[in-house]
Amino acid sequence: MNGLYDEIRIALHSVWNRRWLALAVAWGICLLGWLIVALIPNSYESKARVFVEMQSILSDKVGIESRDRKRNMDRVQETLASTINLEKVVRGTDLNLSVASDRELAGKVEMLRKSIEIKSEKDNLFEITATASASNFSDAENAVLSRKIVQKMIDIFVEENLSGDRDETSQTLKFLDAQLASREKNLQEAEQKRVQFETENLGLLPGVGSISQRIEASRAELSQIESQLGSASSSLAALNGQLSGTPPTIATPGVGGSSSGGARGQLSQAQGQLASARARGWTDSHPDIIAMKSQIAALRSQVASQPKGSGGSVYRTPNPAYSSLQSMRAERQASVAALQARKNAIQADMAQLASKQSLEPGVAAEMARINRDYDVLKSQYDKMLQDREQIKLRGQVESQTDSVKFKVIDPPSSPRSPAAPNRPLLLAMVLFVGIGGGVGSAFALGQLRTSYPTSARLEKASGLPVIGSVSQILTNSQRVIRQKKMRLFYSAGGALFGVFGLLMVVEFIQRGMVA
Repeated sequence: MNGLYDEIRIALHSVWNRRWLALAVAWGICLLGWLIVALIPNSYESKARVFVEMQSILSDKVGIESRDRKRNMDRVQETLASTINLEKVVRGTDLNLSVASDRELAGKVEMLRKSIEIKSEKDNLFEITATASASNFSDAENAVLSRKIVQKMIDIFVEENLSGDRDETSQTLKFLDAQLASREKNLQEAEQKRVQFETENLGLLPGVGSISQRIEASRAELSQIESQLGSASSSLAALNGQLSGTPPTIATPGVGGSSSGGARGQLSQAQGQLASARARGWTDSHPDIIAMKSQIAALRSQVASQPKGSGGSVYRTPNPAYSSLQSMRAERQASVAALQARKNAIQADMAQLASKQSLEPGVAAEMARINRDYDVLKSQYDKMLQDREQIKLRGQVESQTDSVKFKVIDPPSSPRSPAAPNRPLLLAMVLFVGIGGGVGSAFALGQLRTSYPTSARLEKASGLPVIGSVSQILTNSQRVIRQKKMRLFYSAGGALFGVFGLLMVVEFIQRGMVA
């Protein structure tokens, strides 16, 4: 312990003996260091925090999910410090005053890219920090500039989120409108082509009115007409048989005839009525036919009992039943002829359709291809129209319902003191380094010179016993000179600390001027 104490005393004595050297080195280091600290520009930092509130009541109804909004926020955060946005910051702040060319603008942009920091503290909370240390601005101007930079970044942040989706929606709608116009034109052309093809091949197309269906309908109609023709022919044949058994004239008794002649006339009249009734289609089981037959039988018995030659004169008159049958026969013949003509026409149509039926598969295939192309265009057009309306609705929801709200939690701060450098600390560190450098240099110089501060060290170095040592003896004049030198030393040392204090006062005065 005594040895260590002696070493410390020896070191202090060595430094004290070279105190002027230590003071000079300290002054030199401090002056140089304080000059360097003074040349370091002050950097003023401004901060702000922005909270993003996402509404999801109506947005989710139209398909705007939370991850879509978060992806938009991440995109804006990543692109906020882009060159275009930083150019907006330069143009919107006092930095634009020192920009005269594109090269200077690019330099300002790079400076801002290094001095702006955007951090996401939470999902919806962002912190924007900007540092201003322009050498051509004063400290007060740099403090104001940092706040303006942060405010401009907030404005861009809000603008990018509010107008970014609107711009994207507008561009998407323009693209979809152009595509819809093109699809609509193609769809109209396909519709015209289909209508023209249907018009040109109206009877060959499948579906209602096709050749196959028309042939089947003609066959059914032909079968019905053949059945009607057979029935009409049978009725005509029966009517011809009745007409052949009916006399064309009947005998009518004269005016002067007897009663018996009247019976014969009544018989002829009754026979005519019976023929007329049968011509109308009455059968033998009809009550009137039965009554007529009974009347005819009674009249025949009366005529049979009448003597021959006792009657009056007899006249021949046209038989009305025969005339009626002739008119009915003409009507039946006309009906049969009409049915036969209709049958021949249907057969001719069927032959013509059968000749065209070979073309139907090719026409059907071409029509199917045209319909398929039309359906594809129609489905694409409908889907694109639906997408356009959905995107339009989403854009209206985001722009008109405030789906994203921005709240500035902490407005841009106005810095009162520079964020960097910490000048008081640097000044103190320079002072300590200067003092340490002076003490160190004095101690190092003492170690380089060969001297023995104590008798023990001299005895150790020489290996010879030292009898004693004589301390320094000063005269009165030497003491006066030493006292003057000490006062100078203390004054120089105090001046060093005084300069340090003065620099500290100047620093705080400058900070007060910024505030």
